[in-house]
This record gives sequence, structure tokens and C-alpha cells, in this order.
Amino acid sequence: MASSEGDEVAVTVRFVGPSRPASLSLPPVMKMGDLRKRIASERNLPSDRLKLVLHGKTLHDKKNADSIEDATVKLAHGDCLMVAVMPTRPAKHLRGDDSDDDDEELKFEVPQTAGPWKRKVFTFLRHKLRIPDIMLMVIFSISLKAWVCIVLWFLLAPIAQKLDLGPIYIIGTGFLIILLNLGRRQHGELSAYSIFNEDFRELPGTLNAERFDRDIRAGRL
Repeated sequence: MASSEGDEVAVTVRFVGPSRPASLSLPPVMKMGDLRKRIASERNLPSDRLKLVLHGKTLHDKKNADSIEDATVKLAHGDCLMVAVMPTRPAKHLRGDDSDDDDEELKFEVPQTAGPWKRKVFTFLRHKLRIPDIMLMVIFSISLKAWVCIVLWFLLAPIAQKLDLGPIYIIGTGFLIILLNLGRRQHGELSAYSIFNEDFRELPGTLNAERFDRDIRAGRL
């Protein structure tokens, strides 16, 4: 579906692994094939091996198993797409089995764009320490800055405990996490809490005591 530049929406694309997220301007309605190619061209990734997840649901190329028509995906401003690069399966004669189950879960692999030191760390964790793939996915999904903050937190925790500031340290950490994850509202977007909106405007359909009393007086209940 064609769309003018003014109709495009800003979508954040997060890649599983050490890659940085990307911000793309995309049409609000796209075919899956076009979406794959657009994301693949952003980081020179193989489009046929991308697994896309939107709002917690995996996006499929076809509308259903028996359909030959490409599925379409609707995007909104501020949506976040999770992208994982699925590794290729080895040849059947190398796998040493006769299984025809092509949908078997594949092992996690670092992206091709990862640096040499990240590949060395990945090899050490998998082959030396034998860490499960699900843990490897979590480890390599966290950015280097986040790991520095985690290590720093554990280094400062004993100091706070010696100063009898343990509870305050934990509570302060909780408030800091909340503040850092508040995000930013787009222009014209209303908050769920009317106190933060201009003229204390409420979201449509908000039910409170004042509205309930007004409906009773108007005979709507």
C-alpha cells in the first residue's frame, strides 16, 4: 500500500543481541515482505531469517497456513518491533538424524555484526561454561551501559549495607528505575493521570466519582 511521507509513523526497532536499536519511519500499513526488506536493509541482515515480534506476538508472512497472500501489519506511532536473526539449520546429513521437523527451536547465535570480542565472550560462555541458550539471549540483549550499571550497583551495595543504608539504597534504586523508564509522551498525547494534563483533561471513558454523580443526577443510570 502506497503511503506519502507525511503519513509515515516512527517505529523503534530493537535487535536481539548487542546491536543498537534503530528508529525507522514506516507506512502505517505494510506487507510483511516489504517490512522484512526494509528492516534487513537497515543493518544488512538476511531478510528471510528475520523473526519479527510486535506487541508480544510473532508476525507471520502469510495470513494463515493455507493462504498464499502476504499478510499485512498495521503500525502505529511509537510501536516497538523486536527483531531476531534466526541461524541457518545445518544440512540433514550433518545433524545425524532423519527428523523432518523444520520448526524445531534453533540455538541462539550472536549477530554477524557483532565485534570479535563479543564473539569470544559468546564462545567462552557457551562452550566453556555451558550456559543455556535462553540465558545467552538475555545476556547479549542487555547493552554494555546497562551491564556497567548492574556491576556498579553490586559494588556499591555492600558499602550501603555497612552504612546502614540498605533499605534506602534499594528503595532509591526502585525509584530510579521507574524514573528512567517513564518515557516521553508525544505532542498532544494525554496522560492516564489527569493531573499531568493541561486543564486537567481526562482520557475519554474515564470513570470517576464526579462522572458517576453527574450521570446519576442526569438520570443516565
